[in-house]
Amino acid sequence: MRFTITRENLQQGLGAVAGSIPTRTTLPVLSNILIEAEDGAVRMSGTDLDTAVSVRVPAEVAEPGAITAPAKKLQEIARELPGATELSTQGDSILISSGRTRFKLNGLPRDEFPAFPKVDFGGSWRVTGAELQRLITHVSFAASTEETRPILNGVLWQLQDGEMRMVATNGHRLAKMTLPVEAGAEAPAADLIVHPRALQQVQRLFAGDAQVEVARSENHIGFRSETVQVYTRLIEGPYPNYEQVIPKDNDKFMVADKGALNSAIRRMAIVASDQTHRIRMSLGGPSLKFSVESPDLGAANEELEVEYDGDPLEIGFNAQYLLELLRYMPTDEVKMSFKAPERAATMQPLGNEDTPDYLCLVMPLRLLS
Repeated sequence: MRFTITRENLQQGLGAVAGSIPTRTTLPVLSNILIEAEDGAVRMSGTDLDTAVSVRVPAEVAEPGAITAPAKKLQEIARELPGATELSTQGDSILISSGRTRFKLNGLPRDEFPAFPKVDFGGSWRVTGAELQRLITHVSFAASTEETRPILNGVLWQLQDGEMRMVATNGHRLAKMTLPVEAGAEAPAADLIVHPRALQQVQRLFAGDAQVEVARSENHIGFRSETVQVYTRLIEGPYPNYEQVIPKDNDKFMVADKGALNSAIRRMAIVASDQTHRIRMSLGGPSLKFSVESPDLGAANEELEVEYDGDPLEIGFNAQYLLELLRYMPTDEVKMSFKAPERAATMQPLGNEDTPDYLCLVMPLRLLS
């Protein structure tokens, strides 16, 4: 194998694949990047056996071939190279030369590198990179990080005829977004549970204007564009029926400026309990009153002008959860709905016809009298 590549393309390829290389592994080849030189390009691949990433970058290929190279050391070398670089192989060694600089790294044969999952893209969904980024950004944050209910560590991804929906929850808050999508004639409806770590790779690697195909096998999901491929193992098991917890009968509605609401909650959170982050919201008339009492720290109060339709209500929330939901609201105004102090509240963006089909839910906290 022998090819010449610009420093920028080398760094771009290595940087894209680096996120899929495990920091610790008992299988030495997993610490390596697979480098394959083909017509006019070099493909670089990495995997931790759960998620596999492959990117294609331009290069001048003199001799095709393949080898695996130590990922971390190759990245460190690429950062320090003075310019265009020639890579070639000598047995299981990688020779790197740039200007007057020479390196020789010990590699491992290509056949020791794990094969990528087989996913048939014949029946695939098609979506833009921007739409994928939008879904992942606005939903995956709500997935659980606790190991007590492993299924909630994943993001539910529902692929249906004409639409794509993502849902994530940790039992205390929930996020759900739906976008229209183009499905191939053979693309079957599917409910998939994907780990947020894999979705972060997808979000990072596919450009906004990329046309991405999405397909699945029995236990993997694959994403591919002209230059990037990502495969990841699905989380197995039934996802909880989230529709049951989304309230249908909330009859009290509040509309508020997102920035003003966010600022007020941030101020109240300063003196809220470090354990519960509990704040009290009192609704009634044209104002929302906040109050916080923390025996160890003190108290705080604030009043905010809002539009409110409904009977007076006092309800408690974890301030951090509210701030998190507000961070991902894509409009300047938000609408919240309520039923009772012990019932779930919802938050939605309020804007124009371009506002996405997006809903968040947050469970209240019991107020202390």
